[in-house]
Amino acid sequence: MKAADDVLRAELANFAAQNGFRGKGSLSVALVVTQHARVMGLPLDAEELITEGGGQVLGLGKGAVQAVLKRHGISRALASEGGRTSRGSLHNMRQYVAFLNGQAQRGEVDPDTAEAFWIERVHEFFSGKPFKIKLDASKSLRAVVRDVIAQAEERQKTAPGMYYADAVLQHLVGAKLDCALGKGRFEHNSFSTADSPGARAGDFFLGDVAIHVTTSPGEAVIAKCSDNLNDGIRPMLVTLGRGMDVAEGLAENVQLADRIDIFEIEQFVALNVYEMGRFAADGRKTAVDEIVKRYNEIVEEVETDPSLLIELRK
Repeated sequence: MKAADDVLRAELANFAAQNGFRGKGSLSVALVVTQHARVMGLPLDAEELITEGGGQVLGLGKGAVQAVLKRHGISRALASEGGRTSRGSLHNMRQYVAFLNGQAQRGEVDPDTAEAFWIERVHEFFSGKPFKIKLDASKSLRAVVRDVIAQAEERQKTAPGMYYADAVLQHLVGAKLDCALGKGRFEHNSFSTADSPGARAGDFFLGDVAIHVTTSPGEAVIAKCSDNLNDGIRPMLVTLGRGMDVAEGLAENVQLADRIDIFEIEQFVALNVYEMGRFAADGRKTAVDEIVKRYNEIVEEVETDPSLLIELRK
């Protein structure tokens, strides 16, 4: 069963990321519909999960949601009304029902595994505190970028197995590129799925350039760069300052030092902020606003962990 449970959890993670199931309302819907699946079995009929008045999800209320949370030792209220009055609740219910029914067609769905997954998302929701950026005229823009990455690395120390810094790096680069070039030029992916083996040329692909983003460059990413070159694609690597020498050394070892463009993330972002702001103080503030706003939009679109968001303090 463990293999089946792992598959279900992976599919749930993809579903949550693709459909934005991260807020109070959507999490409440997921918990209640999972209970319906437990009691009624699968497949579910979405039309049977709508109240007689037609405006609410059946059983979706604070009491039902809190009953599930209580079983897992959670006493905090997820939503005052369980999300029942949210205009998007019916849509969320139908999406999740369709997902569960699709999973059931491929095999048995364990409601305990599904519930445990959503409880983890609830814990993330309650514990998630955004990273913070403060624009200080006395600090360089590189220092601002360095600070938010340092926050991610510090959080990473207390959460083994979580790669906050790499996720922040990836989405900062994606936001910077969107702001510089305009949205829609390339696809954004969650950190856990981006640049997966054999799936795509790099974390981002623009023109004939594949961009790889990592805090700890190793032989694997250099091998991907080599594959890019063999395919007629120009590789670019964006990393931390301390990763520059490592990346350059690894590239040198395979005679690719003069064929891979390697950039340090602070400079990669900061220089673009200066250009977008036309080297003016007000322009820099606006540019940082735009990048942080776009970064948060990307995180909300592709990630399930709200603690990856950035709060801009002025």
